[in-house]
Amino acid sequence: MKLHKEGFKIIPLVLAIVAVINLFVFIFTGKSLLFFVLLVASTALMGMVTWFFRDPETRKSAQPNQVLSVSDGVIVVIEPTLEREYFHDERIQVSTFMSATNVHINHVPIEGEIVYQKHHKGRFMPAYIAKSSEENERCTTVIRTPGGEEILIRQIAGIMARRIVTYKKTGEKVSLADELGFIRFGSRVDVFFPKTASIHVEMNQKMRGGVTVLGTLNQPK
Repeated sequence: MKLHKEGFKIIPLVLAIVAVINLFVFIFTGKSLLFFVLLVASTALMGMVTWFFRDPETRKSAQPNQVLSVSDGVIVVIEPTLEREYFHDERIQVSTFMSATNVHINHVPIEGEIVYQKHHKGRFMPAYIAKSSEENERCTTVIRTPGGEEILIRQIAGIMARRIVTYKKTGEKVSLADELGFIRFGSRVDVFFPKTASIHVEMNQKMRGGVTVLGTLNQPK
């Protein structure tokens, strides 16, 4: 199993903490029942943390103007929404909720140029509720396609997610082969489409980041 680069920052830290705790318990209790229970629990914890940072192979491809899912997860919102940060008008919002069991890599959904990006400090409410989109810790990125259309991606922290990483910055050209970022331990991603776009997913549908087609950008008539 391939590990994502974010895992190489966290896994050694967790391993060191677990090792120290186990060592102290062994020193004070020896080969006690408490020590063996802790050892089993620690091994399970390390397995879960390592599995969380898995990086499965993803073959990305899309037709022109197709927008791929940014992340794995489940669709929790498809609705017209007033986007207040960048567009200041009504857009189609499509939101994907990532549980702790999902792969948390965030993929670039369409090729183009990043024309806007801003990180907002905020709260850590459950990511599946509506107001988390505007009140939680989050990072907003806007990609302008070669055809001039713009989509907005909002990475949102959740009750467990305390770290949003965004690899691409304003002014950079991006393609489907790129990763947009990573969110640790349960979170949500909102994608805002133009009202002329066709949406190809439905509520509660499971997503595969970089694979599932969320929608198509249709040029206004």
